[in-house]
Amino acid sequence: MRDWRQISVQPDQTIREALEVIDEGAVQIAIVANEEDRLQGVVTDGDIRRGILEDLDLDVSVASVMNDDPITARPQEDRQSLIDTMRARRIHQIPVVDHQGHVVGIEVLDDLLEPEARTNPIMLMAGGLGTRLRPLTEDCPKPLLEVGDQPILETILEGFIAHGFHRFYLSVNYKAGMIEEYFGDGSDWNVDITYVHEEKRLGTAGPLSLLPDRPDETMIVMNGDLLTKLNYAHLLDFHRKHDVAGTMCVREHETQVPYGVIETDDQYMEGIEEKPTERYFVNAGIYVLEPETVDYVPENEFFDMPDLFERLIEEGQKATVFPVREYWQDVGRKEDFQRVNGEYDEVFDEG
Repeated sequence: MRDWRQISVQPDQTIREALEVIDEGAVQIAIVANEEDRLQGVVTDGDIRRGILEDLDLDVSVASVMNDDPITARPQEDRQSLIDTMRARRIHQIPVVDHQGHVVGIEVLDDLLEPEARTNPIMLMAGGLGTRLRPLTEDCPKPLLEVGDQPILETILEGFIAHGFHRFYLSVNYKAGMIEEYFGDGSDWNVDITYVHEEKRLGTAGPLSLLPDRPDETMIVMNGDLLTKLNYAHLLDFHRKHDVAGTMCVREHETQVPYGVIETDDQYMEGIEEKPTERYFVNAGIYVLEPETVDYVPENEFFDMPDLFERLIEEGQKATVFPVREYWQDVGRKEDFQRVNGEYDEVFDEG
């Protein structure tokens, strides 16, 4: 929310003065308020332009062109509600007033649409061999295989950037030079990328021991061969709300038994359930970790994420799970690669 006083005028000021305030404020609007800070109206660049076309004297009171019944918002309204209101009313600015009509700020649509800048580090595990995707991975590391019109890892990176993240670590091993050449230091995406080099395979958690420093904030770790529309900001908020050491994203997996299942009590039959469907939560390859969890990772040893979560629980730390309802696909097999290529434009092409 912006400081409204930077773009305010009083009702007895002139249109010319209001125009100067609008030009300096650069949000195409001026708030008209009285000496008690009560909202009297708003005047936009468009209002004044229409007045000029009608030969309006710029030295008359701004009250002659202002909208004295503007759309307003309350301080407690959330971001999405404000965006919905402005889009529905086709306005780009909205004064925020308290229950007594005092102006407390102004919200600008462009500000609300910008993702909140988040300094949490993101670690992407991109060192796998991609054995199941051979021969596609013989000359190209799996994270650089193109799905849609760009590499898998680039789509992952852009997904995080869209939610305000900009600090990245890439754990690399197989054909690491190709990945480093493609992404560089991240400046082409206006982010910072640091590389962690695995001299040997370390699993999905082991590379955490190679970080140059212990993370200074809650971090997100993700396998570098997943495509998802998960809202990472919501995931981070969920983790913080539950005050835990780690959060594992999970997917619901269904398995249908192809036979009738016999229910028994000792040797007696109690019933038959025909082809029942069993449901499980399975690891989705995305994790949120507090900085201290890195201390549980053995140095430079093969160590998977399930091992880390089991160790956290053994040590009395709390962990939770976050069900992923959004689009999610592991690109580990040829059939997966073919599937996501067919789905990519519909799921990821925002244009």
